[in-house]
This record gives sequence, C-alpha cells and structure tokens, in this order.
Amino acid sequence: MKSKGLRAARRGMVLALAAITALPLGLSPATALAGGQYRLPTHFGGILNDYTPASVAGGPYEMHGKWSLELNEARGTATFSAEMTMETADFANTDANHDPTKLGPHTHHISVSDGVIHTDPNDPTHWQTACPTLKPPMAGGFVVTGTAYLTGNGSNPSFGNPSPVTICILGGAPSATVVGAQAVVEFSNFTFTFNTGARAISHFGAQAINGVVSQCERLWSPASTDCRVEIVE
Repeated sequence: MKSKGLRAARRGMVLALAAITALPLGLSPATALAGGQYRLPTHFGGILNDYTPASVAGGPYEMHGKWSLELNEARGTATFSAEMTMETADFANTDANHDPTKLGPHTHHISVSDGVIHTDPNDPTHWQTACPTLKPPMAGGFVVTGTAYLTGNGSNPSFGNPSPVTICILGGAPSATVVGAQAVVEFSNFTFTFNTGARAISHFGAQAINGVVSQCERLWSPASTDCRVEIVE
C-alpha cells in the first residue's frame, strides 16, 4: 500500500536534489521550493466532453476534444491548447428524420500563450474561489488564467477574438472519515471557463466545460503518479 504522506516526502527529497543540481541560472534552492510548496508536474493532458447550454444559437452543442497544458512554475507561466469537435446534440435535431447532416458539425482550435499559474491559497484567484463547484466536491488544485484565441473550422470565428479564460486542474484527497483503504487521484478533473464578457460565451456559454486529466509528466519522469489512482490507508 502507498501512502500519500510517504509519496510527498519522497517527492520533496527529489525536488531538493533537483533544485541544487539542476537550477536555472540565477535561481536559488529557496526560490525553487518557494514557500515549501512542492513543484507541480510540468505537463498535463486529457480529454473533454460536455454540452453547451440550449440558449446558444444552434445549441445545445456536444463538445468532444483533447487538451494540453504546459507549466513553467519557476516563472509562474503556462501555455494551453485544445482541439475539439462540436455539433448540435442529436436529441435537439429539428429534422423530422434526424438527419445527422443537419447538426452543423464543426471544429475549434484553442490557444492560450499568456497563462498565469495561481497556486497560492492567499491569491484572490484560487481554486476554491475561481473554479466551479463539483459533486463529489474537490479537495485541491490550481488555476491558470489567460487569454484564449480560437478558430472555427480553421478560420477566425464569427464571434471574434480574443476571450479571457480560467482553467482549473482539480483533484481529490484521502478522507479522514473513511476507515481502510481509499482510492485517490491528486489531479483528476479539468475545467475550462470563458470569463464574464468573453466573446466566445455567445457560442460556448458561460458555464464550465468539463474534462478529465489522463496524463501528467515531470521533467525527470515521463509519467507522474499525480494523475493516477493511488491506494492510501
């Protein structure tokens, strides 16, 4: 059985060694482990599946795609990209014969190159205040804010660019009220939200677009355990 405490301690030892032996020019060990916080994985990826509200023109749309998030925590910056397909949900097809060609299938590519990472619990932009409430409730995470540029079928979309966005990576933690073994994923959920006033809200809606974290990687490891099931007790 693994314990999260042991894993965190082991991660801290690796980080301390990495901070001393592989620091970028001008970066001190204290900066590398600022506030005693462990470094996040540098790469996240996964898929998204959701619906837009029925109130958007042509909606509700089904949304399916994949996403990728790259972090540079030393600088507090991030880049994000997503590729997705959209079409009117089949249950909303107005064609008498439910002709699938009437669903308006199209694609979107999304790019954020100016992302800012928010991990400090004292930051006004924090996962508990900036991220949607999910059920079961999440136990932790971090936020990336930035400016998204989008395409529609490869061209500039009719609703225009750019749009401010909030990206959340969230996950679970062991419960103190559960007796015995528990299954936990530290980073499990992905949400992508267009902020108030964003141009893209007219097409995607103002609600969070939901997805799953399927991979996360660290510089010294091709596959981190932070987005895999761990058994704790």
